[in-house]
Amino acid sequence: MTRSTHTVDQENMTATRTVAAPAARVFAVLADPTTHAAIDGTGWVREPVDRAPLTEVGQVFRMDMYNANHPDGDYQMANKVHVLDPPRAIGWLPGQEKGDGHLEFGGWLWRYDLAPLGPSETEVRLTYDWSAVPRSIREYIQFPPFGPEHLANSLRHLAELAATSPAPTPHG
Repeated sequence: MTRSTHTVDQENMTATRTVAAPAARVFAVLADPTTHAAIDGTGWVREPVDRAPLTEVGQVFRMDMYNANHPDGDYQMANKVHVLDPPRAIGWLPGQEKGDGHLEFGGWLWRYDLAPLGPSETEVRLTYDWSAVPRSIREYIQFPPFGPEHLANSLRHLAELAATSPAPTPHG
């Protein structure tokens, strides 16, 4: 039986789901930018510009995005890995590259916490936190930009991908 819950606070929302896959496999799916569009499921996340697996804190991976409410429609996010603890936690700070190549982050973050429930089940908690978003950004972007069902849907997509993906190869 798959269990799923979600909560919304003033400055963050979380969703939790039991996934029928080992934690290492779930982590491998999350650390692969080529799976992020399928995990997201909204059509906002399009293609990875940087396709290398996420392997270290500070690593930046860019994603092509689309949102009808964005001034440009098509845009790019530069995400900086801020948590990487295989196979227990992974998270990133979404940002954008400015004209001079400098990265600027908006103050929101995505984080996945994984807890093995046995050899073939993992509890996954997804957190979207916007507590550090400055007032200047909140004046033109509403937070959260989606409802709690988005996180539950993302975890459902993650569960489907993890159940059908091959086992990760061990790193030496």
